[in-house]
Amino acid sequence: MDTSTFFSEMALDLHDAPNAESTIERIAEYAKIATSCDEAGIMLVHARNQIETAAATSKRVGESHNLQIVHDEGPCLDAIEGQDHYMSDDVSVDPRWEKWGPAVAELGMRSVLSLRLATKSRRYGSLNLYAEKVGAFDDDDLAVATIFVRHASIAIANAHNEEGLQVAIDARKLIGQAQGILMERFSIDADRAFEFLRRQSQTHNVKLRYVAEWVVDHRNSPDATFSVPDDQSQPVS
Repeated sequence: MDTSTFFSEMALDLHDAPNAESTIERIAEYAKIATSCDEAGIMLVHARNQIETAAATSKRVGESHNLQIVHDEGPCLDAIEGQDHYMSDDVSVDPRWEKWGPAVAELGMRSVLSLRLATKSRRYGSLNLYAEKVGAFDDDDLAVATIFVRHASIAIANAHNEEGLQVAIDARKLIGQAQGILMERFSIDADRAFEFLRRQSQTHNVKLRYVAEWVVDHRNSPDATFSVPDDQSQPVS
């Protein structure tokens, strides 16, 4: 299969993935095919100090990522905040990562190529390619991986946008359903029903969506008293 056909089929497959999690897992698998590496993984940034392994083609990839968190060093972390890519022919002797490199070499991985996953408006994390052989990656691999990571970044961005949109749509539907229940039960109009939901949200310091979900879940229990589990209480935005 030529390069253009590969990327075309990959783009279609990623587009058809049912959710962001599946998209990310497929990207890791495609990365192995595109670069002929032994393992691949993806680290995603969810907040300033929250980075997780979102996909890994083997257990040792997850261990490699965890070692970067433990030692606070490594190409996967550097690719997120530093240059857009980092390549090492032999991590066991690479002076850039004196603690992480030898530890990862013990897992049987010697070469690494990490590239930033990002669009113009957002950094998502890093795509990380591993090989058991020393000097496994060359400039041709870097060129292919650079093209690959652009496609992957767009796929992740689209998946996140679609997932976020679906969550917003579901929330609006849930709030509308709760309004309907309140309107029927208390013979009030839509504005008063929404004001009741909003007031409960602010009083109990929970999301409006949670209040609406509670109303819907307890629609057959008119005497139920609204309560909030400890794990649901959070600042309302």
